[in-house]
Amino acid sequence: MDKLLAGKTCVVTGGSKGIGRSIVELFLREGGSVFYFSRSEAEEPAGLTAAAHAGGGTVKWVSCDVTDEKAVNEAIESIIAEAGKIDALVNNAGITRDGLVFRMSLEDWDAVLRTNLTSAFLVSRAAARHMIKARSGSIVNMASVVGIMGNGGQTNYAASKAGVIGFTKSLAREVSSRGVRVNAIAPGFIETAMSDKIPAEAKEKLKLGIPLGRTGKPEDVAAAALFLCSDLSSYVTGEVLKVDGGMAM
Repeated sequence: MDKLLAGKTCVVTGGSKGIGRSIVELFLREGGSVFYFSRSEAEEPAGLTAAAHAGGGTVKWVSCDVTDEKAVNEAIESIIAEAGKIDALVNNAGITRDGLVFRMSLEDWDAVLRTNLTSAFLVSRAAARHMIKARSGSIVNMASVVGIMGNGGQTNYAASKAGVIGFTKSLAREVSSRGVRVNAIAPGFIETAMSDKIPAEAKEKLKLGIPLGRTGKPEDVAAAALFLCSDLSSYVTGEVLKVDGGMAM
């Protein structure tokens, strides 16, 4: 069976760990040549090299602060100079700085909006220019069910992810006539290093609100990203795909 991303050049932000790492690994196994952005290189990069070898593509780490306009533009242009194109972009970079709104500092508000939302704008703008010229491409933005449902103690995070959803739908309308698709993924409770900080009792309580009765894995989100970046979803744009076990049903 043919690899779903064979011959495609893919960019993944926040690709060194967690969901991003799983996306990079799956894209490599499916034949993609992947450039992943992060401030530090992934742990155990040999695993990525092995995945690239198995899929027939290549992998390269790009040190980039995705909140820095100049750094983003230079990174994207360097990829175009090396690979000649960008077929798929996954804006996955994100952070949390939780707290009740009355105690939240402006710094914590700005940091989350800048990393989760503004970075998606900066990277998408830089990459979309080339996709439009090629009249082809897929952009996937990482939202969250929190951006749909809201969540106490996460006003900054929820606002950023709701913004990602609005940004996704609006950008999809702007570029669809040029053959570029834009979609979002809204993960629910996914087991990552970030979620490991939640007490076990709280995790069990959260599971009660998930119809499938289990928390998600990074691989669940990666599979959705693969679908949206591959030709399997060639007639899908402007959508928000929830990967949440029914949590936000």
